[in-house]
Amino acid sequence: MIMKLIVSILASVLLLSGCQSAYYAAWEKVGVEKRDILVDRVENAKESQEDAQEQFSSALEAFGAVVAFDGGELEDVYDTLNGQYEDSVMAAENVTARINKVESVAEALFDEWSEELEKYQNASLKRDSAAKLRDTQRRYASLMKAMRKAESKMSPVLSALQDNVLYLKHNLNASAIGALQGELSTIENNVSQLIQQMNSAIAESDAFIASMKN
Repeated sequence: MIMKLIVSILASVLLLSGCQSAYYAAWEKVGVEKRDILVDRVENAKESQEDAQEQFSSALEAFGAVVAFDGGELEDVYDTLNGQYEDSVMAAENVTARINKVESVAEALFDEWSEELEKYQNASLKRDSAAKLRDTQRRYASLMKAMRKAESKMSPVLSALQDNVLYLKHNLNASAIGALQGELSTIENNVSQLIQQMNSAIAESDAFIASMKN
């Protein structure tokens, strides 16, 4: 109950202020630092990629069912494929939104960390903190590269699905199925590359989260 109230208050602060700095400041007042928010957002981004993997696999299965269509209501098959396509679009948008949130808090964290280095009086502690900042930035850069690469693999799949959904919509007849059969291997290959890249990004996420908790 208390946590829900805190979240509600923070949401109100962000809505009224319209800036991320107020959001982070509000969390810091209840003991949640940018570092904690970054870890939480990386976990969320990881989960969104896992969900996207499942969704794109489901869409591939639906497309395979279209190609293997052998009687029945073709419009029902189209509706199923179109639904899978729309769900895939939403999954992709969620992945992008969560990666963007990771990027936003990481930039704020690194800016703050860099500024606070100048507050050190102890030179040894300052050097150690600066080295940790560089190491965290290096690991973050590797993580973001993997996430963005996985994100980029979604577009070819969505484009192919959209084209085939539209074609089927405009040609609801058995001959349309034959025209789509040649597309299956391309979509299978694109989905395979997507899942492979997302697995790499998920592994990078796990490693980054573990390092931030040490």
